[in-house]
Amino acid sequence: MRSKSMIRALAVAGWIFVSVWVLHAETLPKELKGAYRLPKKNGWTYVHLHGTPHEIGFQNGYLLAPEIQDLLNVVMLEQKHDSAKDWPFFRDAAHNMFWPHIEQEYREELQGIADGASAHGVKIDVWDVIGVNALTEWTYYTKQYDKEHGSNIAAAGPPERCSAFVATGSYTKDGKVVIAHNNWSTYMEGERWTIIYDIVPAKGYRMLMDGLPGVIHSADDFVVNSAGMAITETTIGSFHGFDPNGIPEFVRGRKAAQYAASIDDFTRIMKEGNNGGYANTWLVADTKKNEIGRLELGLKNVTLERASDGYFVGSNFPISEKLIREETDFKPEDLTQSSVARHARWDQLMAQNKGKIDVATAQSFLGDHYDVIEKMDDPNERTLDGHIDLSPRGDSDWIGPYGANGAVQNKAADAAMIEKMSFTAAAGHACGKDFKAAEHLSAHPEYSWQKSVQRDMNAHPWTLFTSSK
Repeated sequence: MRSKSMIRALAVAGWIFVSVWVLHAETLPKELKGAYRLPKKNGWTYVHLHGTPHEIGFQNGYLLAPEIQDLLNVVMLEQKHDSAKDWPFFRDAAHNMFWPHIEQEYREELQGIADGASAHGVKIDVWDVIGVNALTEWTYYTKQYDKEHGSNIAAAGPPERCSAFVATGSYTKDGKVVIAHNNWSTYMEGERWTIIYDIVPAKGYRMLMDGLPGVIHSADDFVVNSAGMAITETTIGSFHGFDPNGIPEFVRGRKAAQYAASIDDFTRIMKEGNNGGYANTWLVADTKKNEIGRLELGLKNVTLERASDGYFVGSNFPISEKLIREETDFKPEDLTQSSVARHARWDQLMAQNKGKIDVATAQSFLGDHYDVIEKMDDPNERTLDGHIDLSPRGDSDWIGPYGANGAVQNKAADAAMIEKMSFTAAAGHACGKDFKAAEHLSAHPEYSWQKSVQRDMNAHPWTLFTSSK
């Protein structure tokens, strides 16, 4: 059988990467034409996907097949531990709860991921793929399910995830948008949350986003699109409520990234069919209008604020008093909470840096270790660069004391970058501190159940990524 070498030189992130694939021309799936993945750079894997929904999905599944299988192992282990439910429970929910509320375009893409992974030797089906895509929604569903079935196994609320800000006008150095976000998750997930997706769909806008392997959405949510929109979020802390008859958040989040050309577009898409899953405070920027917005999207309570001069921040604190009262167990008077302490730190940094905020300062914010309670640098669950594993308190909203959780990767961009479909990203802690799995598991044997999938999470330098031309 004759083989050929495909050599593709692409300018990405200011470097020229050369990807050499030795492929069997006669057996290469036709769906892969024009798609590619680049060698890992500073912890990130860049993939270019384009075409119809099924083609995009197939390319995702095929190019990232080993990583998808690896992630599926993590998700199954975490869900079994956290909810005491076996994977067939989630596959059944994917089939009977989520699937009827997924529109055809995304059904085809999800099926394509399963088909592509299977073609590359990873035998999964669409229900597994949905199970991975719903990673951030399962806690909301299982909490509701257990409540309705008289169980308190999943009584803890969804974990708090992420720190972020968006600013413009008098707060930024050039008067234009700056946006930044770090993803908080378990380190098991976070070490794998290192895909850069460049997606060119047959319909809608081009998207550049970070994500997990095998997903149709960013999941931690940092996206820029070719309409000049930038989107990110942080979860609403201590939230409860879920509508199994709604549209999955992973579908609405992807659709908004693909079709929104304004803050109004984004809000409309996210509100339509809202299921309460992965309830977030969304931070959005329309660089064409130099306008920013904050959409607090609960299940019952939804509030949109917008500004042409100012900032919005997120660190898992709910804003609306009505939402707090009706949809959360949040205690705003407890100033020692991670979300409240980080909120206070965001306000400090915005005030101290008014008129000076650019991408470099945004990057420094994401590596910040100042604890406003202790009034000193001390990396822990109350700092913007979260290190729950280093805290003597732990965080009961996560997995418990010393859980390997916190900030796992970071993104930042300004209006000029967004216009060029680019952003900077740093895998691991922005402060530069590495996490070593063996050391952590040795010190905390109560987490031995993680051993089969827990890996080192090393810190990498900030790197510029740009959609290929």
